[in-house]
Amino acid sequence: MADLSLLLLAAEAAEPEALGFGPPIWVALAMTVLIAVALWLKVPGMVTKGLDASIAEIRKQLDEAKALRAEAEALRGEYAAKIASAEKDAAAMLDHAKAEAEAIVAKAEAATGEMIARREKMAADKIAAAERGAVAELRAKAAEAATGAARTLIAAQHGAKADKPLVDEAIAGL
Repeated sequence: MADLSLLLLAAEAAEPEALGFGPPIWVALAMTVLIAVALWLKVPGMVTKGLDASIAEIRKQLDEAKALRAEAEALRGEYAAKIASAEKDAAAMLDHAKAEAEAIVAKAEAATGEMIARREKMAADKIAAAERGAVAELRAKAAEAATGAARTLIAAQHGAKADKPLVDEAIAGL
């Protein structure tokens, strides 16, 4: 078992080699070749150009966003002014409507008072006309009753004999 553990230790300690170089040197050589190829193909310049283009595009977008923001703030201010103006107009219209309503109510009250006075006068006129009609009707009935009573009295007290001296007297007076 001791031989086995020595064998395992020896296997772990041995590193592969190629052309006499160990893995760290091969990694260093591969990195050097990669960096050399990248420099030969001008990759840093292309990366820089790509980053510069990206930066320019981002600046352009930021400038557009600033312009849009300024425009939006101007529109917001304009609409805020319009809203304030509309609120003032609405308040003025409301005050005007209240004043008109009060004027209409006052006019209606005055018209109602006038109409009540006219109707009272019309009612008083109708009552007076009805009273006059009743008085006239009562006088007509009284005159008719007096005429009937006089006729009855004259017929009862005057006959043809009593009328003859009156008729003769009336003829002589002519």
